[in-house]
Amino acid sequence: MSTSPLPHDPKWPRANSLFSKEITRADVGLIGIPAHKTSISQTSSHLTPMAIRNTLGRYSTYSSSIGVDLRDSSLSDLGDVEDPDFEEGRGRVKIAVENARRDFKLLIALGGDNSITHSVAGGMWKDLSKVGLITLDAHHDLRDGDSNGSPVQQLIQAGLLGSNVVQIGISDFANSKEYSQRAREYGITVVNREVLRKRPMYDVMAEALEIAGRDGHEIYVDLDVDVCDRSVAPACPASVPGGISADELRIASRAAASDARVRGLDITEIDASLDTPDQRTIRLAALLVLEAAAGVALR
Repeated sequence: MSTSPLPHDPKWPRANSLFSKEITRADVGLIGIPAHKTSISQTSSHLTPMAIRNTLGRYSTYSSSIGVDLRDSSLSDLGDVEDPDFEEGRGRVKIAVENARRDFKLLIALGGDNSITHSVAGGMWKDLSKVGLITLDAHHDLRDGDSNGSPVQQLIQAGLLGSNVVQIGISDFANSKEYSQRAREYGITVVNREVLRKRPMYDVMAEALEIAGRDGHEIYVDLDVDVCDRSVAPACPASVPGGISADELRIASRAAASDARVRGLDITEIDASLDTPDQRTIRLAALLVLEAAAGVALR
């Protein structure tokens, strides 16, 4: 992979110039949560937040299809939470995000593994019974214990209602019968991969937002990139052949963020050290950030 510097063109601003460390209140806040120590499989996902930030420089600030230039938005980079694993580290995460709903229209959290869904959502809301959750994930994340396979289970144990949860992209041969049964018992709405072969992501997201956001609930969205086909997300240790496309996940990111009820969104389960030389997984993650910021601009 070439390491030569990117060309400079004053009429082609780069997206890595958008996020300021000088402002604390903005349309969009970006925070890194480099969690990795409780992952079921060994991962270097702690390298990913910085890799995503660096890769933003590959993109411009302008979405031509919707006429949005992100230079017209305010975007803040809050840096990374130091050592965010285990109980003490998750306490630091909760402190770091506790005022996010006051300070930003949308907080984007860069993982790190999927355990951050529990710590970030748990820090943003004290009463989880009045919150909706949408996950785009190949897995239910309803495992027992404390790992990147258990954040939805932990949130439900903390008060999140299963009837307020929608899980999109659940894959065959990536979950057990027991945990699928647990999802049914909780009343979780499951949209499996087979359904997505027949329905456009725009429609699925519209329905998910209405379920998760019923009764005026605010919503948290988890974009676990292992929901994508392994060919487009090779840096996700648990991605499988036959997952959704990169474009479908981009659509989901923008659709979620364009809804004012969505206040938090995370991007998880990428191990930057495993990516291909063309950085296809990290480049997708950076686009998810930009699609989410563009969605906020559309509100």
